[in-house]
Amino acid sequence: MVLNISAGIRSLQSRLFLLSCLLCAAGDETVTLQEVEGTTITLHTGITGIQTDAQILWFYGPEKAEEKILFSQVFKGETVTEISERFKERLQLDRISGALTIRNISRNHSGVYLLQVIAGRVSSRTFSVSVYAPVSTPVIKRESRSVVSTEPCSLLCSMENGEDVTLSWYRENERISITNNTDLSVPLNLSLQIQHHDVNTNTYICVSANPVSNKSSSLNITQLCDHLSGQTDGSRSLLPALISAGGFVLLIISVTLWILLKNKEQQVSKKPEVTYADVNTKAHSVERVKKEENSRITQVEAETDPVVYADVKR
Repeated sequence: MVLNISAGIRSLQSRLFLLSCLLCAAGDETVTLQEVEGTTITLHTGITGIQTDAQILWFYGPEKAEEKILFSQVFKGETVTEISERFKERLQLDRISGALTIRNISRNHSGVYLLQVIAGRVSSRTFSVSVYAPVSTPVIKRESRSVVSTEPCSLLCSMENGEDVTLSWYRENERISITNNTDLSVPLNLSLQIQHHDVNTNTYICVSANPVSNKSSSLNITQLCDHLSGQTDGSRSLLPALISAGGFVLLIISVTLWILLKNKEQQVSKKPEVTYADVNTKAHSVERVKKEENSRITQVEAETDPVVYADVKR
C-alpha cells in the first residue's frame, strides 16, 4: 500500500513537472535569429547565476523542440555533459548563463531551440533560428539584339534561386521591380527595358538578396545596349582590325623612311674629294704690273729722238 502511494506521488510529480515545462514554454517569448551558414552563433539566454547543482537541457526540432541535444548536470562534484550525435563537436555550453554556442552552423540546423534550466523551478527560453546560404551574384545579359536606335534595349538579370531569395532592379536608389519563386529548382529571372533617353541619365543595378546577405551587378549600358549609344556590333568588331591595319601602315612608313635616309647617307659618302690649292694672287699681280711698266718705258724710249751729248772744252 505504501509502495503504491509512493509510486503515485512520483507519477504526480512527473506530471506536474511536465505541465510546468509546457506552461513555461507556452508563455516564453521566442527570440528569432537569422544567420549565414558556416558561421558560429551563440544563443544568449539572458539568465545569470544559474545554481551549480541545476540541470540544464537544450532541445531542438525543425518545427518543435522535441529532440534533446544537450544535457548537463553536476554529479558528485563533477560536471557531466551529454551531446547528441547530430550536434557532436559543434556545441559548447556556458553553465553560468545556460547560453549555447553552435559552431559551423548549417542550413540543416535551422529550427526551434528550447532551453530548460531546472533548479527547484523550471526556467525556459525559446529560439527560432533560420540559417541561409550567401546569395549568388546576379548576371546581366541582353535578351535580343537590335541595330535600330529607336528600339528599347531588352535586358535580363538572372541568378541561382534559394530560400527567401529576391531579385530586384534598381534605378538610382529606387527599386523599380522585384521577383521571387518558392520553387528553389527554378532560377530567378527579371527583365528590364532601357529606352534611348535613359542611356546617359540613369544608373541601373540588379540586386540579389536574402535576409542575411546581398550582392549586386551594375549595368554597363554602353556595352550591352550599344545600338542606343551609337556603337553597333559591326563597328565594334571592325575596331580591332582597323587598329591592326593602322599599325601596319605606320610600320611600312617607318621602314620606308629609314631606307631613304640610309640611301641618302650612302650617296653623300661616295662624292669625290675636291682639293683646293692656295693661289698667291698678290705675287702674280706685282709681276704683271712690273711687266706692263717695262713695256711702257721701252715704248717711250723708242718714240723719243736720241740725244747726243758732246764734251765741251774750255
